[in-house]
Amino acid sequence: MISQYLYGKGSVEKIFADDLKGSRHQKFTVKLNNKKSVLVVHNIDISRRINNLNIGDKVEFYGVYQWNRFGGLVHWTHKNNALAEHKAGWIKHNNTLYQ
Repeated sequence: MISQYLYGKGSVEKIFADDLKGSRHQKFTVKLNNKKSVLVVHNIDISRRINNLNIGDKVEFYGVYQWNRFGGLVHWTHKNNALAEHKAGWIKHNNTLYQ
């Protein structure tokens, strides 16, 4: 798998049920300004959940983009922990920063 850091912004296109297996994650797709979509997988055991997220909302994000056979996803949208070698990521929604 290839991974790199990605900054993006766009509109929430689809919201999925939270993934509650193992570490809990909030999942949604964002339609980017280039008309492509990306799945955002936001760890809600480490960061706050975005409770008022709606389809059509504008968001900005920074995290690790990881390519997979489905096209890829963005994760690590939270603060770094002492054991990890990743940069801290974030999501911005309605002028609130979620890390």
